[in-house]
Amino acid sequence: MATKKHIDIEIDKLTNSIENTVTGESFETVFERVSIREIKKKDWTFDWNKEIKDNRNEVYKMTTLENKNIIQGLLSIRTDDNFVSVGLVENALFNRGKAKMYSGVGGNLFAFACNKSIELGFGGYVGFTAKTSLVEYYKETLGAEIAFGQRMFIGENAALRLVRNYFKNK
Repeated sequence: MATKKHIDIEIDKLTNSIENTVTGESFETVFERVSIREIKKKDWTFDWNKEIKDNRNEVYKMTTLENKNIIQGLLSIRTDDNFVSVGLVENALFNRGKAKMYSGVGGNLFAFACNKSIELGFGGYVGFTAKTSLVEYYKETLGAEIAFGQRMFIGENAALRLVRNYFKNK
């Protein structure tokens, strides 16, 4: 499925769950479906309400086990032929830039998509469309490969690496 959305998220560090940038402490993450009422439009770059309203999408919030009220990142996925397709992915405002609170959020969101693909019997395969300038970056950080043009995928081995890194119980 071709998409007009281009992924533009920082994969700052592959961590064990997410990591406080000041203390280095790791926090286990939790993924749950998100509702429109949980998202404050001003806190996000993308129109997540539109994603949620599209019945083809599953939109998840990532929180920490210790605090399920603060959304660390959001992810929109859908099931395609034999893989999971990432439509949108976004760090919370406080997890961006040099003064971010947590590192590892972007990688954790992709690891969740890979784990979902494994659960669905797709071997961890995840597809997404990257911004042109980030194709090489995602090859290096996520182990993604080019399918064609800006369309990329995470294959079985890279998916397993991400899942094992972020979800220690898998």
